[in-house]
Amino acid sequence: MSESVSPGEAERTRRTILILSVCGFASALSTRFVDPMIGVIARDLAADPLTVALLSTAYALPYALIQPVLGPFGDAVGKELVVKVLLIALAIVLLAASLTTDLTALFVLRVLSGAAAGGIIPIALATIGDRVAAMGERQVAIGRFLTATISGQLLGGVGSGALAGVISWRGVFAVAAGISAVAAVAVLLGFRSANAARGEFSLRIALDRYRRILGIPRALALMAFVFAEGVLVFGVQPYIAPLLERDGLGGATEAGLIIGGFAIGGIIYTLIVRWLLATLGLPRMLRTAGLIAALAFGALAPGLPWGFQAAAMVVVGAGFYMLHNSFQTQITEVVPDARASAVSMHAFSFFIGQALGPVTYGLLLGTIDRGGAMLVCGAGLLVLGLVAATVLREAYPRAR
Repeated sequence: MSESVSPGEAERTRRTILILSVCGFASALSTRFVDPMIGVIARDLAADPLTVALLSTAYALPYALIQPVLGPFGDAVGKELVVKVLLIALAIVLLAASLTTDLTALFVLRVLSGAAAGGIIPIALATIGDRVAAMGERQVAIGRFLTATISGQLLGGVGSGALAGVISWRGVFAVAAGISAVAAVAVLLGFRSANAARGEFSLRIALDRYRRILGIPRALALMAFVFAEGVLVFGVQPYIAPLLERDGLGGATEAGLIIGGFAIGGIIYTLIVRWLLATLGLPRMLRTAGLIAALAFGALAPGLPWGFQAAAMVVVGAGFYMLHNSFQTQITEVVPDARASAVSMHAFSFFIGQALGPVTYGLLLGTIDRGGAMLVCGAGLLVLGLVAATVLREAYPRAR
């Protein structure tokens, strides 16, 4: 049943989405901006690039593990309040990382930044679910929010690789800290009058919410799907710069452009999502996403010049976001009265996959080398698209 929305309410919703988009931009930038600088950091700190590549796992693992805590806190004390605290902490930790001269300290600070950033995007998605009742409009709102987060990834990927040669990798960390600080100011001012305090945290209530979520087959399927995405798609990215250097195809700048291609693919998806849903419907869109992502990974297998790799990553990004945004939108409606908990569990699964991805891809590189590893990832995404299309035949769950 559709509900009429007053102009004032619509304006407040647009303002909320804009503020949340600024937060999502800062969080997404902090997630991927280290990957193109792996080789630069390794040389500066006299470390093995394959060891430095695990900075991605050092970020993703705490990002995932903090989710089961942050989700219930968001449902209990207020989502806006949790986002404020997390952004302030993220800015402080990134600034500290810009001052470090020790790899161990950098790993510790990357762990802390993953924990600080952990709830920003998931709780923002849950907030959109609270503010936008109609599922069709929610798809549009999440698409706008997704554009901001992808833009953060794009700036983080392309910008960090280019800037590292000018202001050093420490300077790039300082810039990221400044962007997070700006987002913190935006949310402090924008949500100043928000009624953030809704109640007190209760472990019993939190565990009850999780029991309900884990008892829903659709929720479990959505968590499994994003776990697979994390392993298959994000395990590759930390190794792009070392592989380029090994093959004599480029360095940090070229790696940043390749990783930036992934984000460009995501932006292309957000521009055509209405057309895709209207033309293909959800099941065919998921199958198509798995197919094109698999073909793109096949194109990455031979180790072609970086320009071809960047083009292939555009296609990987489009296929990934066709899958991922479909899963994101559905999880916001699985348990409407515990959205932050449901979305946080979803993010937990996704980032556990991201944390395991570089380790898995590293093992594949050691056994079947680059080409075989890329083909394995592509085959996995093809299977994921086919399975998801079968399980999620309905666009959204029926009302409970």
